[in-house]
Amino acid sequence: MARQRIRIFSREFKETAVRRILAGEKIRAVAAELGIGRRLLYAWRDYYEQGGADALVPRGRPPRAVAWARRRALLQPPSRQARAYGHVTGDDSARASQFIELERKVAQQALELDFFKEALRHVEASRRRNGGSGAHASSRSSTR
Repeated sequence: MARQRIRIFSREFKETAVRRILAGEKIRAVAAELGIGRRLLYAWRDYYEQGGADALVPRGRPPRAVAWARRRALLQPPSRQARAYGHVTGDDSARASQFIELERKVAQQALELDFFKEALRHVEASRRRNGGSGAHASSRSSTR
């Protein structure tokens, strides 16, 4: 049996499919037309309903520029970010600002973690260069 290639769909493709479903088209018809499984469409619809179009990111690691842009967006002051995404409405404003502050902290920790991983990689690389075979021991052995 031939192995099936994994297909990766863009966020725009997923959003278009979900919008068609939410507009009233049958999932079975959309799945047949697009050549994808119904389970996948159900999952995309659930992601969309929980987090909007931003939840429909493609699989895998994003390009470095996209990752930095997302982190930069999370590091914005809470009030500016909340207005940009329309999260602050009435009674939810306190909860939304708390959520955004937690997202900012997570993004900051991710940046710090990346920094320390890179520093550790540099330290390990310098150890490998310096500690090759034929290197002298730290002290001579006694000949007595």
